[in-house]
Amino acid sequence: MLNTQIDAVIIGAGVVGLACAKALAEKGLATLLIERNARIGAETSSRNSEVIHAGLYYPTDSLKARLCVQGRELLYEYCASRHVEQRRCGKLIVAATVAQEEKLSELAAQALANGVQDIRRLTRDEAMRMEPALHCVAALWSPATGIVDSHGLMLALQGDFENAGGTLALHSEFIGGEVRGDGIHLQILSGGETITLQTKILINSAGLSACQVAARIDGMPSAAIPTPHFAKGNYFSLTGRAPFSRLIYPVPEPGGLGVHFTVDLAGQARFGPDVEWIDAIAGNVFDYSVAQARSSDFYAAIRQYWPALPPDSLTGAYAGIRPKIVGPGAANADFVIQGAEAHGIAGLINLFGIESPGLTAALAISQHVANRLTN
Repeated sequence: MLNTQIDAVIIGAGVVGLACAKALAEKGLATLLIERNARIGAETSSRNSEVIHAGLYYPTDSLKARLCVQGRELLYEYCASRHVEQRRCGKLIVAATVAQEEKLSELAAQALANGVQDIRRLTRDEAMRMEPALHCVAALWSPATGIVDSHGLMLALQGDFENAGGTLALHSEFIGGEVRGDGIHLQILSGGETITLQTKILINSAGLSACQVAARIDGMPSAAIPTPHFAKGNYFSLTGRAPFSRLIYPVPEPGGLGVHFTVDLAGQARFGPDVEWIDAIAGNVFDYSVAQARSSDFYAAIRQYWPALPPDSLTGAYAGIRPKIVGPGAANADFVIQGAEAHGIAGLINLFGIESPGLTAALAISQHVANRLTN
């Protein structure tokens, strides 16, 4: 058994874990980032829409609202500086019926309250001049919304982290920890060997497993750990040419933002995600397959804003899992960035419920966490 001491340990090498690790390493801390999978971003970070969100949807002054708006600009700037491919293609949020127009008004007011000043209400004719294949009665135009190469982004973060002296350990799983007077003692299984580490700073950025990781820390009060819930989001790709040049979103639905149209940087059109609540599985080994039978609901949802969707043109593409901390029927929860004020453990930050807009907010989250830990 090896024993060693290190300034900071981050559990989980998704986009947020990578950003946090980079931020701490660039502050001069000896930093270790551990990931149980064979590659970075193997779970939530590589199974999403790759959208850079503007910050429209979230309650005013919530962490989601503040960190999304801040993170969006940080992300565009970072991608430009590191030559990570991205595009400000903009987004139309559409009301397919007159009954949905009130929701557009609510979204516009929320966007302005969140500091998103460039949102604009469009008439049916204005929206359809922008996208002739679109059907709607009204729309909101968000020019700040974009798309990003999430894999390129994570590789850039990894490169900056390692250039700052940080160490990434893949195939390395956190199996337990104990809070002592001299810091947090961790047990990590890596390469068939148990490594014991002592650290002053521990960031739990385990995403889908964040609640389970927190429960493995002896000294972590169970009352401070939320109950995990999981919502699967399925995506279908479109056979044929993309019908739109901008992102198209319906009004939001419970648990998600509705089955929307996105196009990746290579021009592949896709639709999703839906919301499929699933049960927790031991070890969080999830089924990421996409059932073709779900496409019937997709056809119905998509044809509300694109009536010309051809039959038999959707093919199951991929799925992701949202790390929820509320279940079906509950209002959407805010990000939880939990420090010693909640659990009493100096140097420990738990990141719970980091779902959308986590990709957009990643750099802002990392700044927020690093400032809390080092000030």
